[in-house]
Amino acid sequence: MRYYRHLYLMEGLEKKKEKIIRKLEEDKFQPNIHIITLAQNEANHLEIYNSIVLLQPSFPKDDFLVVGIAKGYDDAVELVELITQEVYNETRGADIRAYILKKEQEE
Repeated sequence: MRYYRHLYLMEGLEKKKEKIIRKLEEDKFQPNIHIITLAQNEANHLEIYNSIVLLQPSFPKDDFLVVGIAKGYDDAVELVELITQEVYNETRGADIRAYILKKEQEE
């Protein structure tokens, strides 16, 4: 997995960011953690996964760009709304995938 350089985090997770990422990388059990990734299907924009899914041996997590981390599904949905609002405010459009990939290439 790769992590978006401007990773979105729900409020309260900023201080735990490194610990959560380390646990994700080490396949540790974190039932309340949800990740938001760019969708594998380019026709879609984002997908939400419970981190438990990542523990499956057959899950192809090498291909994912994690753009957000939330605690709980409701917070993950709220974070997707915040990302969508930011994209709209910046571009007056809703092409979340293009916006994230462009920002990832900057700097």
